[in-house]
Amino acid sequence: MNKNIISLENIAVSFDGERVLNNISLDIKDKEFVTLLGPSGCGKTTTLRTIGGFITPDSGAVKFDGKDITSLPPYKRNVNTVFQRYALFPHLDVYENIAFGLRVKKEPEKKIQSRVREMLELVNLQGFEKRKTDSLSGGQQQRVAIARALVNEPKVLLLDEPLGALDLKLRKEMQTELKRMQQRLEITFVYVTHDQEEALTMSDTVVVMKDGDILQVGSPVDIYNEPKNAFVADFIGESNILNGLMVKDLLVEISGVKFECVDKGFGENKPVDVVIRPEDIKLVEPDKARISGVVSSVTFKGVHYEMRIESYDHTWLVHSTKAAEEGATVGLTFDPYDIHIMNKMEERR
Repeated sequence: MNKNIISLENIAVSFDGERVLNNISLDIKDKEFVTLLGPSGCGKTTTLRTIGGFITPDSGAVKFDGKDITSLPPYKRNVNTVFQRYALFPHLDVYENIAFGLRVKKEPEKKIQSRVREMLELVNLQGFEKRKTDSLSGGQQQRVAIARALVNEPKVLLLDEPLGALDLKLRKEMQTELKRMQQRLEITFVYVTHDQEEALTMSDTVVVMKDGDILQVGSPVDIYNEPKNAFVADFIGESNILNGLMVKDLLVEISGVKFECVDKGFGENKPVDVVIRPEDIKLVEPDKARISGVVSSVTFKGVHYEMRIESYDHTWLVHSTKAAEEGATVGLTFDPYDIHIMNKMEERR
């Protein structure tokens, strides 16, 4: 098991009297790809900047390899950051942009040449050494920014929505590239995004944030299959979120109908949120199901059809490789392990 390289302990941050981080604690393991995921304003970039030393928290501690670095400035931390705006030096060519950090450290020329060559190979930019950065595409500029951040051999690389400015195809390519680099270099990447697919594709660990709180930490599979609450379920992929009543252990009532489930420990006759993923619902003849509805729309999505089905108290979202006809009455079935029960979220006052 990898050791913790970064530990945030009860970090609180406020701007202009407005609380942005609510005493959050988080352990980040060595050599992991960790993604901070959440909507705009949830505190993920503030968390990243606190790790980088650009923000000093109001209270709490930042530890690196067990040592308290809360008051250390950014340049004294073994951490480098790639921002969404790559902040390259337009008056320097690609080679000198990458070499910049080594020159500041007054490294010998031979070492600089060797390290820059290594970085150019890592980011697939061999032959671009003499190019000015403003003549590069967005994807190439991003690679230069990553090479410049990695040339100093940090133990942790912080990435603040670095793919935000790229088009969809390039984003997908760079997701694969970043994961490859992280695995090859065996260093810790801490990555900020609001893109759920990006988080699920790249990460070893996903940290879901909302309103300055950490709601759930887990592997992409855990976060997707076992969301802790309705917000996480809805934010990570599409979901049917229904009001339910936990009748007793292993039995829940949805839309007035009792269903067996696999959850327990919620108490008896307790209101709960029920999550059922669209891909887990099967369409059958109406008389073969205990819930039925009318198909109100069918949209072809490439790998599946997305259908909306109106039952008396809920519009169901269903993904299936077979399409039903609009206006048809269909039955909806799902297995006990497809029903995810969670406590109703308490709204922060």
